[in-house]
Amino acid sequence: MDASNYRRVPLGVVAPRDADDIAAALAVCRAHQVPVVPRGGGTSIAGQATGTGVVLDLTRHLRSIVELDPASRTAVVQPGVVLDDLRAAAAPHGLTFGPDPSTHSRCTIGGMIGNNSCGSHSVAWGTTADNVHALTVARYGGDTLRLERGAEGPAGLRELVAAHLALLRTGFPELPRRISGYALDALLPENGPDPARAFCGSEGTLGVVTQATLRLVEAPAARALAVLGYADESAAAEAAPGLLPYHPLTVEGMAADLVREPAGLPRGAAWLFVETGGATPAEARAHAERLVRAASADAVDAAVVTDPAGQRALWRIREDAAGTATRMWGSAQDGVSGGSTEAWPGWEDCAVPPARLGPYLRDFRALLAEHGLRGTPYGHFGDGCIHVRIDFDLLTAAGVARFRRFSEDVASLVVAHGGSLSGEHGDGQARAELLPRMYGDELVALFARFKDLWDPDGGMNPGILARPARLDENLRFDVLPREPVDVAFGYPHDGGDFTAAVRRCVGVAKCRTEKASGPSVMCPSFRATGEEAHSTRGRARLLHEMLAGTAGGVITDGWRSTEVRDALDLCLSCKGCRSDCPAGVDMATYKAEFLHQHYKGRLRPAAHYAMGWLPRWLRLAAPFAGVLNVLARVRPLASLAKRLGGIAPERGIPVLARERFTRWLLRRQGKGTFIYSNDQVAFLWPDTFTEHLSPEVGRAAVRVLAAAGRTAMTPGSGLCCGLTYVSTGQLTRARKVMRRTLDRLGGMLGAPVVVLEPSCAATLRTDLPELLPDDPRAAELGSSVRTLAEYLEEYAPHWRPPHLARPVTGQTHCHQHAVLGDEADRRLRERAGLVGELAGGCCGLAGNFGFERGHWEVSVACAEDQLLPAVRGASPDAVILADGFSCRTQLGQVGGVRARHLAEVLAEGLEPGAPPPDPRSSIAGGA
Repeated sequence: MDASNYRRVPLGVVAPRDADDIAAALAVCRAHQVPVVPRGGGTSIAGQATGTGVVLDLTRHLRSIVELDPASRTAVVQPGVVLDDLRAAAAPHGLTFGPDPSTHSRCTIGGMIGNNSCGSHSVAWGTTADNVHALTVARYGGDTLRLERGAEGPAGLRELVAAHLALLRTGFPELPRRISGYALDALLPENGPDPARAFCGSEGTLGVVTQATLRLVEAPAARALAVLGYADESAAAEAAPGLLPYHPLTVEGMAADLVREPAGLPRGAAWLFVETGGATPAEARAHAERLVRAASADAVDAAVVTDPAGQRALWRIREDAAGTATRMWGSAQDGVSGGSTEAWPGWEDCAVPPARLGPYLRDFRALLAEHGLRGTPYGHFGDGCIHVRIDFDLLTAAGVARFRRFSEDVASLVVAHGGSLSGEHGDGQARAELLPRMYGDELVALFARFKDLWDPDGGMNPGILARPARLDENLRFDVLPREPVDVAFGYPHDGGDFTAAVRRCVGVAKCRTEKASGPSVMCPSFRATGEEAHSTRGRARLLHEMLAGTAGGVITDGWRSTEVRDALDLCLSCKGCRSDCPAGVDMATYKAEFLHQHYKGRLRPAAHYAMGWLPRWLRLAAPFAGVLNVLARVRPLASLAKRLGGIAPERGIPVLARERFTRWLLRRQGKGTFIYSNDQVAFLWPDTFTEHLSPEVGRAAVRVLAAAGRTAMTPGSGLCCGLTYVSTGQLTRARKVMRRTLDRLGGMLGAPVVVLEPSCAATLRTDLPELLPDDPRAAELGSSVRTLAEYLEEYAPHWRPPHLARPVTGQTHCHQHAVLGDEADRRLRERAGLVGELAGGCCGLAGNFGFERGHWEVSVACAEDQLLPAVRGASPDAVILADGFSCRTQLGQVGGVRARHLAEVLAEGLEPGAPPPDPRSSIAGGA
């Protein structure tokens, strides 16, 4: 699968290491008459990156930037180079590669050439074809051609063009985003001829790019973003062409139905994102302000953003649209409304002349309504190119029939407005069948003859572009079960249907990003291994095949699948995908579900018993903490314990607290130190880690709460959120523990509860109500959970924390990032004078993951991704913050530094004159 509606099962995947490997693979495939599908990042939206023969994965090894010449503004690259890597290499020279699709962090140059990708800056810098100088291409069979302006191309090409000059001169519409079909007009004598340009957009049907020479453009030293608000989508569309004479870098548009939270956007029901450049920030801003003045007659509001972080936040709304648009609220289908409904590509990126965009959008919306469908258009308004996800029913025969009727009608509508069926992502299987409506039968027949000159054996990506498959064949939903499968979690956002949850992955592959940006977490295991199977998308695809089972899937042993188990084994359950995946895939929950089903009635790995039952073992060990700590320092005994428990031999055994946190708190209260009323009480949740392993965090929180006028109490004894049982997939046990916890809380349910351990807070807020969806107490407890910062902000808003005036580094816990949010923590740190940003990513320990045998190397690699470099690069006086016990343990055992919970740092600041501890001192970690 790619990022489309289509699925085809290949014979195998080859990851060539060099151009010779590509040629050899093509020769072998031709000898055996096996089709070949070249593939980059696999983010194609029309199905052209799927196939039944051999898939060439060009992303694994062909990643070299062979040459970058600033003087000639050219770069020579291999096809697997990721766009952002090329842009990063060009940036020190003030250059960039102009085309920049929203998948820039994972799409490859080879894939961009195959689809003739464009991106938001095409109004300034054009399409990929506009920026390609020369190509080296291997054909089916292994021979190679050098393509550049004036070159011959394959034998017979010049004669084919000469015989059809009139058709080629009149058969192609004039518009900036005409991507559909083959660009045969680039072969006209007056246009070069330019076979490299004609090759762009051929979607792997002619040959495989082994090397490309690209043109680079000068990147503005400074940029500003003018965000213009309009009364409606049509008004924004009609205003876009009028901005082009001002030479903006982008003119992007979207409407309010795509934006869940319009934070940072000016007033309006639709917006244009117009980026400007300049030699200085002042020049870029002045350019943006001129655009705002030019738009003032039509726009209802406007804002100019020059802060890079503010621009990134706004651009993320636009770039994530391909995923966020897959879930819409309410449904127009069959007169039903309310609830979340799925939306799919299919008419993802048609284009019309920019001056026709407003009328086209009105007609397009009317056509949607006529077919009982809904969509959320957005995209490149300055180029007349519209992206849209539509709530097609692709699960039933009637729904698929409507999908076909709508596709045929909208193709006619696009052509009536002088447009192109594809304006960016290519035709693939989704649109190629309808190309005769745009070009006529004669020109489409010429496309087939053009392909035959390049690929006379028909082995290159058959069924795409020339002699295409039907648009309603090979739909990826065909093999999925139609009835919900029996599962443990409630899946409230997917109607209780695990299959619908797995369908969330539409393949946009944000999880394949190799360099995390900002606070992003997803997907640490892919960044550590580079393996598709260890990305969120790869795991979702394997679950898809598992659900398909004997109906046509490649995995036929269901929940017992070892392939799925092995792919999920390196999932850290960091929950990063829950927030960072634009489609909201929650692989941590899917992993817990799979482990629950996989090991049902079977013996589990030793680590599941050792660490899954950690709360029970720690309660039993508490009276003997001193003795056990001593024994854990005896190496032979520690080694035996780790071997029996399935624990990585490289790991140290954490030190047990000599006095449990709740015992200390009860003893402190027993002294009669405090006199309080109920409205002063703050209930501190006695999570397993604070209780038995880091009670100093709890004690610090008690002091901070006291300073804020609140008295800490525990809501009860023997309480457990069930985290360790959930993360190891012991869901029956987890529900039992959770119900017992709810029973013990009794009348205290509903009162705000401060949870110091982020992973436990996230479990209470999400896993608890999703595992006990029929118990209203679960939702009540989940909604009462607060982090320390949230509690202080809500219940002690006038309290002033100590002003510490120190830099900070460390990491926001991945579960806090994904589930809880860290806005309140940021504000509290700011009030306390703790300056700096915490790292994103995951520490790599991730609860039981980093302790399990066989995970050490990946665990360390995850820590080296962001956390450890941030700590090493911090100033000597920096406070190292890590609210999670796992994060602190990882920093101690792998980084050799002591990290602290925010509560500890604040508590120390309440004691004037107390010297700060040395953050570089090694933490005690055990044998």
